[in-house]
Amino acid sequence: MSSAEPAITPELVASHGLKPDEYDRVLKLIGRTPSFTELGIFSAMWNEHCSYKSSKRWLKTLPTTGPLVIQGPGENAGVVDIGDGDAVVFKMESHNHPSFIEPYQGAATGVGGILRDVFTMGARPVAALNALRFGAPEHPRTRHLVSGVVAGVGGYGNSFGVPTVGGLVGFHSRYDGNILVNAMAVGLARADSIFYAKATGVGLPVVYLGSKTGRDGIHGATMASAEFDDASEEKRPTVQVGDPFAEKLLLEACLELMASGSVVAIQDMGAAGLTCSAVEMGAKGDLGIRLDLENVPVREEGMTAYEMMLSESQERMLMVLDPAKEDIARAIFVKWGLDFAVVGRTTDDLRFKVYLHGELKADLPIKELGDEAPEYDRPYVDTPKQQQVAAANIDAPASTRDALLTLMGSAELSSRRWVWEQYDHIILGETVQKPGGDAAVIRVEGGPKGLALTADVTPRYCEADPFEGGKQAVAEAWRNLTAVGAAPLAVTDNLNFGNPEKPEIMGQLVGCIKGIGEACRALDFPVVSGNVSLYNETQGRAILPTPTIGAVGKLDDVAKSATVAFKREGEAVLVIGDAKGWLGRSCWLWLVAGREEGAPPPVDLSAEKRNGDFVRSLIQAGVATAVHDVSDGGLLVAIAEMALAGRLGARLDEPYSGATPHGYWFGEDQARYVVTVSEADVGTVIDAASGVGVTASRIGSVGGDRLIPGSEAPILLNEVRELHEGWFPRYMAGPAVEAAPAD
Repeated sequence: MSSAEPAITPELVASHGLKPDEYDRVLKLIGRTPSFTELGIFSAMWNEHCSYKSSKRWLKTLPTTGPLVIQGPGENAGVVDIGDGDAVVFKMESHNHPSFIEPYQGAATGVGGILRDVFTMGARPVAALNALRFGAPEHPRTRHLVSGVVAGVGGYGNSFGVPTVGGLVGFHSRYDGNILVNAMAVGLARADSIFYAKATGVGLPVVYLGSKTGRDGIHGATMASAEFDDASEEKRPTVQVGDPFAEKLLLEACLELMASGSVVAIQDMGAAGLTCSAVEMGAKGDLGIRLDLENVPVREEGMTAYEMMLSESQERMLMVLDPAKEDIARAIFVKWGLDFAVVGRTTDDLRFKVYLHGELKADLPIKELGDEAPEYDRPYVDTPKQQQVAAANIDAPASTRDALLTLMGSAELSSRRWVWEQYDHIILGETVQKPGGDAAVIRVEGGPKGLALTADVTPRYCEADPFEGGKQAVAEAWRNLTAVGAAPLAVTDNLNFGNPEKPEIMGQLVGCIKGIGEACRALDFPVVSGNVSLYNETQGRAILPTPTIGAVGKLDDVAKSATVAFKREGEAVLVIGDAKGWLGRSCWLWLVAGREEGAPPPVDLSAEKRNGDFVRSLIQAGVATAVHDVSDGGLLVAIAEMALAGRLGARLDEPYSGATPHGYWFGEDQARYVVTVSEADVGTVIDAASGVGVTASRIGSVGGDRLIPGSEAPILLNEVRELHEGWFPRYMAGPAVEAAPAD
């Protein structure tokens, strides 16, 4: 191996993110000092982003199988059977650190990467979602980050030609120095035509496909596994640059190649690029891999083996091909104007060997690169239990009218129209329900069958009680799907946390995973794919624990899907589910009373299942004319959103006996839905609910141009609309803010 490479020093090892004990493990594994290229390979394979070394133990506790699950975690994306020979393929991943450093490209390449994960499996992407978390609106960097991230998400998805149909945007000061960009992609494939990363056969060509390799993104995966500090701006070169038009060509070429029967194994070049894709394909197939890097298409002169192995240039794939069909495969890629290069062969020696111009740059045991990655059982402490906040003990700081206007016009609960109108959400022509409701709905190849899609989490709950917060994130996603009439199928997760080496942060991660697991088991809602993003801290200040849950549900007939909008004057407004006026960690307590405290609302999973199944039956029977789940902001916020969507007001009954007005209207008790039905159906629905142990109460009627909450002052819908729709445009039109240095 070349002597021109840097000497391996403790400082160089540390700069690669390897701790002394991990480097000792490397030395024992290979029996010598690694070369510079080998050090880079270990850095790429053993960082948190690729190896899950702090979370693997706990991820194994999640339910990942079910009668409809074709592929669970461990591949590029999860696969679930949706009948008629069709399968839905989906996954969510983070691009948090790159998006903070370079918001447009960070977000854009996050979208590009997750789309590749889906079409690597042989699926055509049909929808994208995202979950975005930003710092406080008043922070000097927030507006710049919002603008860049939203433009990046839209710029890539719109150009690639996939509708961005749903997601969430949240603000909190805990994300000031570390925003979250979680991207989810959903694709459709034939259930018997799924492609995997496992290589089979010795002496087969390893083929590089797609765009050329450059120096962008080097150390991207390592950077994603570290906290931020004052030098974070210097990490801009570790952010990849995307080309959505090249990715569209890559999609079409890959799907055509797959249809030709040429593909033995396929792997997206995502985090850690050529290193991770080659190692995973070989290791999964119990094969070795030899790479000859002089054959790698490059766009920059003089690239070293180290640079080529760690580059995270976008729009690239690695495949193992049937040698008899190599010419067919090459012709397909030439036709699409993309690079096609044989860069190696599969071998039978279980070694990962990397050559450049005949010089051996790396010679490592391929199985151990993944299997022997450190796996930590990190110490953790449970988050201390918070006290319940009694509604009766809180002096209402505002009238019901003023509180509703404050909430509806806040950064947290205002309309996200400014965001989603920058995304093409109708391209491909299959979008049935656009962003703005509980879940997006798309047709499957013209219908009538459809899919419902959502992404959700309530970080303030997760910080107060990680276990209940993890449960609630799953239950909320389940309710979102249910509210449009879909049968929930499966989950993908994106677990965003701070530094797991701190026992209190590790406790948050463990608690949330336990809660997610319990909820998924109770709701028959397996986790089929996901991502873990740790070290989301800046100068020791961690983000709120944010285990984002992406979820997919199935509708037999999209024409029967429910929407949130009030439909007709005179229809009855019903609430499904029990209410106790729970205000702990509520938006009312935070945004109106100015207090972030207390325990979050408990999640009764049996009630979630019972109430959700009942609501779905009302939708399927055509009885429910509008449905909305009750979540952030409580009952009156849910009703206001339904009123705005339908341009109809409502007259509502007085709070039930013993309830404080703010607890009744703004409490965030779980397992609840607002449903409208015709007046003639009220008695039948309430009796049917009682028969299956579900609480259903009539609380008012639809009509007029205002909300009338009991004996409180009427609230004009136009006044609510102006505040609700106006916050985001006014905020983004504020004075220009230059990109401020990281905190």
